[in-house]
Amino acid sequence: MRLDDLHLWYLANPAQPLYVGALRLVSAGKGVSLRYGQDWLTHGFALSEDLPLVDTEFLPPGRLLADAQRAVGAVDDARPDRWGEKVIRFVDKPQRLSLMEYLYYAGDDRFGALGVSTSDSQYTPRAAGPLPRLEDAQALSEVAAKIEASEPLTALEAQIIAGGGSPLGGAKPKALITIDGEQWVIKFFNNEPVDAPLVEHATMTLAAHAGITVAQTQVIALAGLHAVAIRRFDRERGLRVHSISAGTAIRAATASGQEPLMGYPELARILRRVGVAQDNVNQRDARELFRRMVFNILIDNTDDHEKNHSLLVVSPFKNGRFKLAPAYDVLPTNSGQGYQEFVCGELGRDSTLENAMSECDAFGLQVSEAAAEVANVIQVVNTWKAHFAQMGVTQRDIDSLAQQIDGEYLLAQRSGFDPAQFQDLPSKKTRKSPFNDENITTR
Repeated sequence: MRLDDLHLWYLANPAQPLYVGALRLVSAGKGVSLRYGQDWLTHGFALSEDLPLVDTEFLPPGRLLADAQRAVGAVDDARPDRWGEKVIRFVDKPQRLSLMEYLYYAGDDRFGALGVSTSDSQYTPRAAGPLPRLEDAQALSEVAAKIEASEPLTALEAQIIAGGGSPLGGAKPKALITIDGEQWVIKFFNNEPVDAPLVEHATMTLAAHAGITVAQTQVIALAGLHAVAIRRFDRERGLRVHSISAGTAIRAATASGQEPLMGYPELARILRRVGVAQDNVNQRDARELFRRMVFNILIDNTDDHEKNHSLLVVSPFKNGRFKLAPAYDVLPTNSGQGYQEFVCGELGRDSTLENAMSECDAFGLQVSEAAAEVANVIQVVNTWKAHFAQMGVTQRDIDSLAQQIDGEYLLAQRSGFDPAQFQDLPSKKTRKSPFNDENITTR
């Protein structure tokens, strides 16, 4: 079955799906466009800033790399991650592997509140059974291992993993499960040199001590291994929360013809501009994003790419303000590469506190305020060994991670940072203009 045309639906309340518009395969099969339906134009909302409520066909960027595939705007976040694509190729084996097939075979439980259907009159997603439950975790782990090893699956095994998909993330083996009636993402050990699931739980709980809002995690014991389960932040009491990735938000905010600057400062500017203004949530989110950047640098989490940051869209039918989603996929990369995937400051992606401090104004922080935030994060990261041990991480794994976290490059930054060296610029003064009665602001 070739899927050149599909239909997008909005599923905030899954019991009452709303038709959004038509999806079409374009750009020689590498892109997917969107055209809003008339009812959505009248009663809906812009899915992202680059998809205003206008009766036109929105096309993805004209310059896609040879191996790149992208749907337009927020629709791109409805696609599966790299592991989800691998499951689709292995289990569903579609005749063609265009982005349209990936969108369709991702099933009903994708990231956010968007859904894909073959019909414009009723929501008919790809059929799938109920999600696996916690007691199926061991079987899921074994199925994921077989997919990684390209070993054939039985019909039952294929049924277990099919439709499990995965929300935002990467290529690591994972699946969707239900725990006490709520959806969680379960991530499995994948022959990493350390117990990555346990390390991720330890890192996420350490980040919480640094004033970072993190997705809830729990460790799942399997046969001789661990898995980590992460509670979905885009699901709430049976409802779905419209959400977009940082990459989608930054691309949507970038002027046409310009290259988007994927990084923390730009995401902070978006939060301050169109974040939830009530009770200064947007300012607090921008400040927390600064802490996340510093924590990622110091804990050696260099896999902080555009899909590993998300925004929740609050009251989309009213004003669609953004709120920073809880942090996820936070753990040491243990690579020592010395640069982040997300731009941190004037020195680009360099993994340095100097770079993090260089554009603190983008986060709404005075220099002294930013320095105080850095000092607080350093204080927490300095306790990482004891915290990891308390979470059950073995001494062997702690020693392995310490080669980078406590290596010369990062340890010197923690021990050498002096917040007293960072002073705010002199306050602005005003003087009378000799030419008129208006005040002139000077430094």
